[in-house]
Parts: sequence; C-alpha cells; structure tokens
Amino acid sequence: MESSPRHILGLRPLGNTGLKLSCVGFGASPLGNVFGLVSEHDAIASVRHAFNRGINFFDTSPYYGGTLSEKMLGKALKTLEAPRDKYIVSTKCGRYVEGFDFSAERVTKSIDESLARLQLDYVDILQCHDIEFGSLDQIVNETIPALQKLKEAGKIRFIGITGLPLDVFSYVLDRVPPGAVDVILSYCHYSINDSTLEDFLPYLKSKGVGVISASPLAMGLLTESGPPDWHPASPELKAACQAAATYCKEKGKNISKLAMEYSLSNKDISSVLVGMNSVRQVEANVAAAMEIATFGKDRESLSKVEAILAPVKNQTWPSGIQQS
Repeated sequence: MESSPRHILGLRPLGNTGLKLSCVGFGASPLGNVFGLVSEHDAIASVRHAFNRGINFFDTSPYYGGTLSEKMLGKALKTLEAPRDKYIVSTKCGRYVEGFDFSAERVTKSIDESLARLQLDYVDILQCHDIEFGSLDQIVNETIPALQKLKEAGKIRFIGITGLPLDVFSYVLDRVPPGAVDVILSYCHYSINDSTLEDFLPYLKSKGVGVISASPLAMGLLTESGPPDWHPASPELKAACQAAATYCKEKGKNISKLAMEYSLSNKDISSVLVGMNSVRQVEANVAAAMEIATFGKDRESLSKVEAILAPVKNQTWPSGIQQS
C-alpha cells in the first residue's frame, strides 16, 4: 500500500469555502479519451500518483468523453484507500454530449448520475458548465436555486460556475444572493498570452468567491507540439505562440513549464487546473510547482516570451450564444 500523500505542494484556501486546494489541480478530461486513448491502467496510475505527490483536487464533468471521465476518475479514487475528506472532487452539470440543459429538473437528475459514476456520496463542488451557452437569467433564477437544494440535501458542498467570457461571471454574481455562488472556474485567461483574469480578481474577492484557473497552456497554444486543429485561436495568435515555443526550445527551455510557472505564481488563484493522463505528466506539473516554490519564476525567459507575445496579448475568441 502506498504511503499517505506527502503534501509537498502548497495548499491554498478557496474563497470562503474553508476548503484548501493543492496549487496544482488534476483536470480529468483526458481520462475521457478527449485528447487520445488513455488506458484504465494509466488513468488509475496517474490519479494515484497525483494524490501521492500532494495533489488533492480532482475536476471532471459528465461532458468529458460522454461520461467516461467521471467513470474513470471514480474507479481511480476508489483505489486511493484514503479518507474521503483527504481529496476534493468537483464535477459539473448543464453540459452534456447531447447538448446544454440548465433546467432545474436536468441538473437535479445530473448529480445523481454523476455520483453513481464517481462512486461517491457527495461532491465537494458542483459547477454549472460553460454558462455562456445557456440563458444567464435561467442560471440565476432556476439553476442556482436548484443547486442550493442539492446543497441542503448534502449531495454537494459548494456551488460553482464556469465559462470563457469573464463578463458572464459578473452578470450572475451581481444577480444572485451573496454567498449563493462559492466558486468560479475560468479558463484561458491566466496564461502568458492572456492575463485578463488578473484585473477581475479584486471583484471576485469582494464577492467572497474562490477562483480556479484552468488551461495554463491555453488549450495547447503554449506547447512545443502546438494546439489541436480545432483550436479557436486566430492564425496570428497561433503563430505568435509557435514563435515563443520555438524560442524557448532554442534556449533549452520548455514553454509549457514556463507557462505553468507563470500561472502558479499568483496566490490569489486557489488552484491551477491542468489536464493529466499519465504519471509522467503529473510529475512534470508537480516539478514546475516545486521549482517556482523554491526558485521563483524564470524572469529572464518569461520577459523574452512576453515580448514575443506582446502583439497578441489578451487576444481571445468568442464563446457562447448572444445573450438578449
């Protein structure tokens, strides 16, 4: 039996929840074969290794791999032989392979399905998934109240919302009762090429909301191999990121590691969520976190990369439906 987790990774408080998350979070979407086939053996090994390296936060969704990610994560968590309060599990509702449905009826049914797949009695956080694709007024008036009932029933501990455009968060947070939303998950807005989340942090703090940031590698833009074909970034943004990756490689650096260090350096972000599907990937992400904790950021390399990306800084892409 493996030893209990060595909490070598720093833990950070999540808003007013009382939860403390590892600064690196385990994004379980790859366990749903979203980026290529992952064997059950590798899925379980990566989750176990993450836990034993101090990662205590695991995030999934019924949408990832058409429920496969939740099932795989559930199987893996079952093997940890650790008390349930030693790991924090987040899943989502409202987005499914068949489409979006934020109705009270669907999200209420959704959590029971997720708990069965995850083999858990409760999840720590249930998040409305990519709310910009639904009616924000429905999220405010129907979905969040339904989630509050699930909270009262003990099926979930905290309520979150996720999305790409930052203004969807303020739209909802300004219209729900204080404390109704505990967490927001933002992605692709705190990385070397786009740091717009930073200006939003004081507002979120004023609302008592915990912040999780995902996609520090900007969905593959900040990697040596480059983004997948379907990536929605503009040709200019893709070209600039490719130039930055090439520069790093020529200097014996890895742009992905640099990107991780950049994202981890802001302590107001509770956890940086990264998709992982192998022990090797887990180790690389833990190593980046350990290095920044020990030595700080590689400022020289970062400033060069930021200069290359300056012409496309904070460029994003549209996501969601036009809200009336």
